[in-house]
Amino acid sequence: MSELSKKSTVYFDPDIHHALRIKAATTHQSVSEVVNEAVRLSLVEDQEDLSAFEERTSEATLSYEELLDDLKSHGKI
Repeated sequence: MSELSKKSTVYFDPDIHHALRIKAATTHQSVSEVVNEAVRLSLVEDQEDLSAFEERTSEATLSYEELLDDLKSHGKI
């Protein structure tokens, strides 16, 4: 772990904690490394979602009622 690492107390459900410990042991990592990687991946996914949302801001919006009308007119519902 880097000397720049910060310590934080996190409370896990016992079953999740058990799974984390097993994963850490089988991958030769610490629980902290496993958790850090999971959080990192989650943050990357959030960034990708935000980027995709930003790319679509110029698209026309469709109300729920308009969507239902469109689906009905195309025989989908």
